[in-house]
Amino acid sequence: MNKYDFNTTDFKHKEHIQMRFSDLDAMNHVNNGYQMHYYDVGRINYCETVLGRRMDWTKDFMVIVHLELDFIASIEMGMDVVVETKTVGFGSKSMKMFQRIIDNNTGDVKSTCFTILSGIDRVNHCSQAFPEEFKQTFLDFEAR
Repeated sequence: MNKYDFNTTDFKHKEHIQMRFSDLDAMNHVNNGYQMHYYDVGRINYCETVLGRRMDWTKDFMVIVHLELDFIASIEMGMDVVVETKTVGFGSKSMKMFQRIIDNNTGDVKSTCFTILSGIDRVNHCSQAFPEEFKQTFLDFEAR
């Protein structure tokens, strides 16, 4: 049983991660903080794929307001890992994403990440609703 009220499988986007020696901790596992970076890489590339353009973070209108991670199994140097990303819902001013890092050879889940992003008005520094066209673009991508 999973704690989420959405499908935690069926990902349309996968991003291969290039692991570096500096990502490792004293136990020769990928440090939890670096896994956060892997999720950032997956999230950015997912958004760029869905939107069909490069993100411009000086103009684009979303910020992370919540992250929830579960570390399930260690990631070791030499593993072929991918970050899978999907949009799982929208609120009036929020976008919800679910991601997981898996061993690409075995399919074993190494960690999961649930993220809530908020639309942001960069001029007035407050939250704002996502444009309907933006929402629909992500929903259409997931419906394929």
